[in-house]
Amino acid sequence: MTRRSVICGTGHYLPERIVENSWFEDKLDTTDEWIRSRTGIERRHFAAEGQTTSDLAIRAAKAALDRAGMTADDIDGVVLATSTPDFTFPAVATMVQAGLGMKRGFAYDVQAVCAGFVFALANADAMIRAGQADRILVIGAETFSRIMDWTDRGTCVLFGDGAGAVVLQAEDGAGTSDDRGILASDLNSDGTYRELLYVDGGVSSTGTAGQLRMQGNLVFRHAVEKLAKTAHTALDRAGLTPADVDWLVPHQANMRIITATAQKMQLPLDKVVLTVADHGNTSAASIPLALSVADGQGRFAPGQVLVTEAIGGGLSWGAVVLRW
Repeated sequence: MTRRSVICGTGHYLPERIVENSWFEDKLDTTDEWIRSRTGIERRHFAAEGQTTSDLAIRAAKAALDRAGMTADDIDGVVLATSTPDFTFPAVATMVQAGLGMKRGFAYDVQAVCAGFVFALANADAMIRAGQADRILVIGAETFSRIMDWTDRGTCVLFGDGAGAVVLQAEDGAGTSDDRGILASDLNSDGTYRELLYVDGGVSSTGTAGQLRMQGNLVFRHAVEKLAKTAHTALDRAGLTPADVDWLVPHQANMRIITATAQKMQLPLDKVVLTVADHGNTSAASIPLALSVADGQGRFAPGQVLVTEAIGGGLSWGAVVLRW
């Protein structure tokens, strides 16, 4: 028998404030049509004043636990992906732990920017496979509106705030690609591309939070190439091919990257979960948000193969293949 990590609950939370593209028209040299045509984004959510990343994460975690039919007492640990923590420390995960009333187990953050949830999911899977935990909450949560340069139309129109969560549970499998749960993952980083996507602040450099900087054209080029490759690698490790994929659940960066990646994988768009129009790029939250939305709509059937993939600052990128 092989120990597998199966998703048994999903949940998400989006701040109440919805910002349409038209909101930017009075502030920047841009239009709703310009943003839609280049990104596919129509609106995004922004956190309220005083609303933190941990606030969003706690709500998403509670929703995932409810859907799984569990309570915080059933959870052994929390692994949370974010680039926009409430504080330099402690970890946002520990604040989620406290917010859920958990008095035991572990809680820590993973930082791989937009690829953070994929890294967190692979990390939690490894812990479950090793027998260190039976149930783990894996969360992606961001408040990117806090690090935007509102004069830079190339970045500030892209991002939104939100949180998504999944409950991973250990189950026995036969050790084949027919098993339910996470079948394979592929993680990569290359720090020589730091200047393509970064925040120009930090504790040991400027002592400030900083603002997001991005070379969009170069990021696009790397994204399409690296996302398709990592997805193929993960599928190979799982003993599967793109023809076996029922759903691609990509990082919701922008519609052009998603479409180009799907084409490279020879997948039609009706097999791709799309939330970018309503959420924008929510970084580490985008994949669990998309999983939760699609799950809530009943789009995933038991036994279907899902591929999640993402790329973010670092550059860091990766993919996870799982059977629902």
